[in-house]
Amino acid sequence: MDSVTQILLGASISVAVMGRRTAVWKAALWGGVAGLLPDLDVLLGHGDPILDMVRHRGETHAPLLLLLFAVPMAWMVSGVHQQRELFGRWWWALMLALVTHPLLDLTTIYGTQVLQPFTDEAYGLGSMFIVDPVYSLPLLFGVIAALRVQLVARALSINAWALGLSTVYLVWSGLCQVWVTQHARESLQAQGLPSQQLLVTPAPLSTLLWRVVALDGAQFHEGFYALLDGGRPVRFVAHASGSALATDNADHPQLQRVARFTDGFFKVQREGANLVLTDLRMGQEPSYVFSFDIGPPLPADGSYPPAQQRSPRMDVGQGFQWLSQRIQGHDVAPPGQ
Repeated sequence: MDSVTQILLGASISVAVMGRRTAVWKAALWGGVAGLLPDLDVLLGHGDPILDMVRHRGETHAPLLLLLFAVPMAWMVSGVHQQRELFGRWWWALMLALVTHPLLDLTTIYGTQVLQPFTDEAYGLGSMFIVDPVYSLPLLFGVIAALRVQLVARALSINAWALGLSTVYLVWSGLCQVWVTQHARESLQAQGLPSQQLLVTPAPLSTLLWRVVALDGAQFHEGFYALLDGGRPVRFVAHASGSALATDNADHPQLQRVARFTDGFFKVQREGANLVLTDLRMGQEPSYVFSFDIGPPLPADGSYPPAQQRSPRMDVGQGFQWLSQRIQGHDVAPPGQ
């Protein structure tokens, strides 16, 4: 999820755990810091945008390592505020603020290495978009209320209810994903299309509209389903995946990295003499968050230049106009198609 939401989640959890034992602002401050810390790995450049992508959400997002890191952090915080007797409680608050960060990230499609240091395999449920105001706004309301409401008991109660409401929304998103996935499989099968390799994830900003991608050899099929579509079949549009190019360049390290990180949901294109790799999971045809020019096919000596990120973005105005219409159940084509 976005860093602002992670800060709010950390602050809300810390306030809930610390309760009346310390000032609300102290709990919110350090919980917010703990909620942000795992994302600071974006400051660690690896000299190549593809490496930056696949190594983000790595060791700093490992619950086991964060659980251990919470010990010195709680010791520092309890010392700063001269509350050594609350070390155990601070550990619980900061540990939960830290660990829930990767667990929340796990609900997005990006990929989070939650089993580090044992494996660098990235996992993503894909039930939440990376920015969702329906999830974030209750947390914001709860934290602000906790900081501003004079009656401590009431402030803590509001924060707890807001945290609970956001958690219920996470459950809702998972149930929606399961239902849309089943409907998408039925739509694919009815149209004679394969449904074994299927990606179902929310469109931007809500769980009212879902994007579906099905891999099919040399092509992939993309469709959208809104909860207000009334059960009508998903309409799919086929696009070239460049599987032949991927096979011809299977030994290219950059292609291998992207293929593994995306679980096969990528496409390859030739632009002039160069190859362009695109992560199909984030964005929609023809605009994607992660698209990379990796240069010409791998030479015999195995050397290759650093990738160049060149992600085409959708016009924001057109995107929001399409999104608002499509959420309402209007079957309109996405921008650029």
